[in-house]
Amino acid sequence: MAQFHFDPATYLGMIRTAVPEYDTLQAEIGRAARTWRGTPTPRVLDLGAGTGATARAVLDALADAQLVLVDENPAMLTVAREILPAASVEQVVVADLADPLPAGPFDLVVSALAIHHLDGPAKRALFAAVHARLRTGGRFAMADVVVPDDPADVVAPLTPGYDKPDRADDLLEWLRAAGFRCECVWSSTDLAAFVADT
Repeated sequence: MAQFHFDPATYLGMIRTAVPEYDTLQAEIGRAARTWRGTPTPRVLDLGAGTGATARAVLDALADAQLVLVDENPAMLTVAREILPAASVEQVVVADLADPLPAGPFDLVVSALAIHHLDGPAKRALFAAVHARLRTGGRFAMADVVVPDDPADVVAPLTPGYDKPDRADDLLEWLRAAGFRCECVWSSTDLAAFVADT
């Protein structure tokens, strides 16, 4: 299957077909933003922002959030800019998640269905970089593909060499090693959502 993020015009339809719980993943990001106890006008970094669905979930929870959007695909970011309120978008950055992150500090960092494209060492480096850019009391909310205990639970279509999911337990271990207090707050088949606080 073609990579979802390469075609903004068909992305949402394709991802919802291939990952039936896509909207649940986004809702979990929104819930993590809504239950966070911090400033009413948080600065939020969205990693793998795509067409803006995750940022929209954040804004639904925190209407005054200021967003910094990062994605490797400029066409996806163009769509995100079109659907998100202009006053909410502080910065748009075309970059890979293995590149240096935008300058902090941030109150929240969010990511949905993007970090699984990194291998284990790159995930660990990203988690450390996210922690370093979060203010004290900040939160990192991530919803993504994971390797399930039962191979029969694999639902999301993966491309060898491009998609590199890991076990939820490994992600939690790496988040803790980066300095987070974290938990898996939702899981279903090969999907999971994590909340990690500084």
